[in-house]
Amino acid sequence: MMRLTGARACTTSATAVPPQLTAGTRTGSLIGVLADPQVRLGIGITALLATALAVRRDRVSLGEAKVFRAVNGLPDALQAPAWAIMQLGTLGAAPATAGVAWLAGDSELAGRLLASGTGTWALSKLVKQMVRRPRPAALLAGTRCRGREAAGLGYLSGHAGVAVALGAAALPRLGAAGRAITVTAIPVVGLTRVYVGAHLPLDIAGGAALGLAVEALVSLATSGNQHACGTPRRGR
Repeated sequence: MMRLTGARACTTSATAVPPQLTAGTRTGSLIGVLADPQVRLGIGITALLATALAVRRDRVSLGEAKVFRAVNGLPDALQAPAWAIMQLGTLGAAPATAGVAWLAGDSELAGRLLASGTGTWALSKLVKQMVRRPRPAALLAGTRCRGREAAGLGYLSGHAGVAVALGAAALPRLGAAGRAITVTAIPVVGLTRVYVGAHLPLDIAGGAALGLAVEALVSLATSGNQHACGTPRRGR
């Protein structure tokens, strides 16, 4: 799909590296800090471990329950737009966004989107089995479940993870307006999962952390491949 085979891939690798955000333009900004994939990886792993250790299988902290009820108790009229936004974190969002990037002529980004999104989704299933935290309805009385009730385990949110992974991969390629929309949409995806009663706040935080870590790993791996491909071979 990425068309990275043969000599053509090596000769074009120098221009395929994602443009980095200029440090001087947004000094001290969150986007500027997260431009480094090693920083994203460190933050993602740290947050993932912290949230996994904080959750409990049989209870919810008062603070987390308060945040959940505030979002879950929003008006039912928001259900339709919430459902639409929620699709940005589904497994299908990965090939969909990758297809858009491919059609736009950015095959390197298409590969990163596909790998980051599907990788996050797959790993979220593994983490769920390791932590085994139930869904909100099993832990909090009065949980409002909107739409089809989510099955399986709660921690962590695959939707939040996929949204973060796709957003982090695409962000360096977007203009100012696109970055603003993406940075706004990513947390809203997580909030919609709380709103429909599928996840608790720590589930969302854990999913976001996983997505950030997976995207950073994919970014480091592809950057390494590009550098290796572009390095002249000396003698035999």
